Amino acid sequence: MVLSHANSMTRDDSVASTFASRYVREQLPRYRMPGRSIPREAAYQIINDELMLDGNPRLNLASFVTTWMEPECDKLIMGSINKNYVDMDEYPVTTELQNRCVNMIAHLFNAPIKEDETAVGVGTVGSSEAIMLAGLAFKRKWQNRRKEQGKPCDKPNIVTGANVQVCWEKFARYFEVELKEVKLSEGYYVMDPVKAVEMVDENTICVAAILGSTLTGEFEDVKLLNDLLTEKNKETGWDVPIHVDAASGGFIAPFLYPELEWDFRLPLVKSINVSGHKYGLVYAGVGWVIWRSKEDLPEELIFHINYLGTDQPTFTLNFSKGSSQIIAQYYQLIRLGFEGYKNIMENCMENAAILREGVAATGQFEILSKETGVPLVAFSLKDSSRFTVFDISENLRRFGWIVPAYTMPADAEHVAVLRVVIREDFSRSLSERLVNDILKILRELDACATHAVRVSSATAAQSDDGVVSKKSVLEIERDVVAHWMNAVNKKKTGPC
Repeated sequence: MVLSHANSMTRDDSVASTFASRYVREQLPRYRMPGRSIPREAAYQIINDELMLDGNPRLNLASFVTTWMEPECDKLIMGSINKNYVDMDEYPVTTELQNRCVNMIAHLFNAPIKEDETAVGVGTVGSSEAIMLAGLAFKRKWQNRRKEQGKPCDKPNIVTGANVQVCWEKFARYFEVELKEVKLSEGYYVMDPVKAVEMVDENTICVAAILGSTLTGEFEDVKLLNDLLTEKNKETGWDVPIHVDAASGGFIAPFLYPELEWDFRLPLVKSINVSGHKYGLVYAGVGWVIWRSKEDLPEELIFHINYLGTDQPTFTLNFSKGSSQIIAQYYQLIRLGFEGYKNIMENCMENAAILREGVAATGQFEILSKETGVPLVAFSLKDSSRFTVFDISENLRRFGWIVPAYTMPADAEHVAVLRVVIREDFSRSLSERLVNDILKILRELDACATHAVRVSSATAAQSDDGVVSKKSVLEIERDVVAHWMNAVNKKKTGPC
């Protein structure tokens, strides 16, 4: 047993643990490495105690990221957690599994691959890295073409909707590309293809369309964008391509909407990214980027290294990374097959429909999400004068739910919404429970707002000389709390 020592550090700068005190009684420094070792049981308990304050991933309805996998896949993940994927010569089977995943996904996206060809793509650390790689390929292709034409190549731009994920802003800033955003409008929360094509010029390296907006789950019209951009390219002599950010929708559309043309069936679509850790049903973080052909990925971006005794072609921003998620992706693809993915996505959409009906039945919300797209429900208050969606979001945490509230991008900032993402592990019973908890919060907030109005009208009292005197803030707060506690059966905690 470790002997105890007096701690000279202040409480604010240390980490204290109750259950681990049978192993160690001294507090650990919070931001500096401790000078001495502690037993493994103590280290585990200290960390586990703090992690208990994290939210429950299953109830995190803000995230698209997978929070449950089968135990067999968990075993594969733990069995390969010590494998560094970059060591391709040492782990050739893992490399082969990645290549199989790339080809399976490329075929899913209708890439024009001949019988004697393999797909062009790579596994990434989520869609953020995938988008960076795709953007770099577009930029380099554009620069090479401009140089051949003897034209300047120092002002590249990319056209997107204002609803794009922040990783597109990162790409633009990090790699010095102007981001030209198509603004949104109330009732239309995706990129307008007509406006997007109008913003295209000779310096545009690509137009990025989103298959599954994070705001409302809606699919952008990639087919219309392809047709309009084809006409503009013919008129101008330009060769502006399309990238599809299918981070959320890439593992949904092929199974639920096979007739929808958004992928490599459209000639101008040169690359597609998708998140394996979203509806690819793998834990964070794995993504994929697939190119239409070898010609769409400039050879000069591919590095050929001889780090561990063999030639290793690589096109990534990261070097070392774990193998677990790639193996997990292969497990899901062969375990579920097309039928399995289709069943899961259909079930998610059915659960989303049930939640949509329950939210609409309250009579207080307007549903903003579409029935076609990513299985999520986005909704706003019809009347925000008494309380807001941010109040609802904060109070849902009392029941364990994590439901984000946010305002729309420009030019629809005045619209504030709540969004619930339906994942595989979100059941119908959970959907019913969520609606019931929302109803409870609506009643409580309504009671608070009603009493606040009454108190406000009574705060001014006429004195003998006619001068208006007001209650103190503390007195008003006490009145509100007292009335509210009576309204909700004298509960000790609540939304006020």
